[in-house]
Amino acid sequence: MITRPEFYISGQWVAPLAGRDYQVINPSTEEPCATISLGGQADTDAAVAAAKAAFPAWATSDPAERHALCERILAQYHARVEDLAQAISLEMGSPIDKAREDQAPCLPWHLENFLMAFKEIQFIRPLGPHAPNDRIALEPIGTVGLITPWNWPMNQVALKVIPALLAGCTVVLKPSEQAPLSSMIFAEFVHAAGAPAGVFNLVNGDGPGVGSQLSTHPDVEMISFTGSTRAGKAISKAASETLKRVTLELGGKGANLVFADADPNAVRRGVLHCFDNTGQSCNAPTRMLVERSFYDQAVEIARQVAEAQKVGRSDQAGDHIGPVVNKIQWDNIQRLIEVGIKEGARLVAGGLGRPEGLNKGYFVRPTVFADVKPGMTIEKEEIFGPVLSMIPFDTEEEAVRIANDTVYGLANYVQSEDGARRNRLARQLRAGMVQMNGMGRGRGSPFGGVKSSGRAREGGVWGIEEFLEVKAISGWAAE
Repeated sequence: MITRPEFYISGQWVAPLAGRDYQVINPSTEEPCATISLGGQADTDAAVAAAKAAFPAWATSDPAERHALCERILAQYHARVEDLAQAISLEMGSPIDKAREDQAPCLPWHLENFLMAFKEIQFIRPLGPHAPNDRIALEPIGTVGLITPWNWPMNQVALKVIPALLAGCTVVLKPSEQAPLSSMIFAEFVHAAGAPAGVFNLVNGDGPGVGSQLSTHPDVEMISFTGSTRAGKAISKAASETLKRVTLELGGKGANLVFADADPNAVRRGVLHCFDNTGQSCNAPTRMLVERSFYDQAVEIARQVAEAQKVGRSDQAGDHIGPVVNKIQWDNIQRLIEVGIKEGARLVAGGLGRPEGLNKGYFVRPTVFADVKPGMTIEKEEIFGPVLSMIPFDTEEEAVRIANDTVYGLANYVQSEDGARRNRLARQLRAGMVQMNGMGRGRGSPFGGVKSSGRAREGGVWGIEEFLEVKAISGWAAE
């Protein structure tokens, strides 16, 4: 079993000052796979103090130096990608092939995109020709606390740490205690890349401990958090006492609008997208709204896809989904499946309990409900598991109304061969992102939502600007 009690503070691995042991559970086996420490106030204070001390020099460093550091982090990834993939697979249950092909590569994908976007940032720029002696300066906000989740651990580390470093901020990272191992390997990347002491720090902990301590710390200027809407609200309240900037990337209940003229693969694509990462993605299209003339056919396709979906352990190679992350998640998913049945939704595939042949581990049966009515619990609540709700609609207007009738607003999806319809719907759907006909978002596109999905914009130029303050200067001397 792995034992990693240390934290990374001021350029070195140090023993906890106020830590307590915590066992990381392998969700495929329900057995401990690692022991880490959860930090206390003294550990948080030490990390923040190190970051604060390093800030003046890093904030005024040459942008080329910051760019070069991130390039060296990228080189470390390429040297140790297998270590990262293995850690992600072990800690949060991603099947090893997916960890290698999708989870770990989030780091180079976002890092390269940020390096590209960084070239567009003008840290000092004119206000405009009408004010020749005015300048707008973009300056790093300060020491930032970054709190990342377990479901896409390296994706969120990359979306927060890299732009913060490029902006000139110093960082204290608190990864999820459910999936800390990959972030500790990332800290090794940063160390080997030669980051100045205190620029990047990592303290493991839980939400009520280190998470709360960062959110209320007077020397932390900003909190960037990804996780549940409930936790995001608590962080916002805690941070308000010190007037921090708070950026939140929270939950979702994505609607996938499938019209009768959609391409033949649209339903299959939508079901697999819902089940991807075992349904543990905030932007998953978990509500499939289908035009009534195509609805019965779509339900049958969804049933076939769900029944063909393989489920297995994370250490096994192959095209399957793994377990959900822990017993709390498994129990909640089972509760919501049971509620769906009791409220009258038609169970088409899957259901309660583990898949056949899996009697241990937090495995969930890929589940499809049909005839779900707007307002049902499974239509409203984020399930965060491989559970799809299918809803018929008659008109475009009805589809938009159902899709928008949610507290969330992260990602919605449209499937139609009618280009004018797609464009109309893209503007009418209340979400931070709309993806159509299976087309992924382009490099540097911002990720984020509206309403209870939070209002962060992570990725590209927007992701770097999250960590910058705007300063207005008059009387600038001509150069």
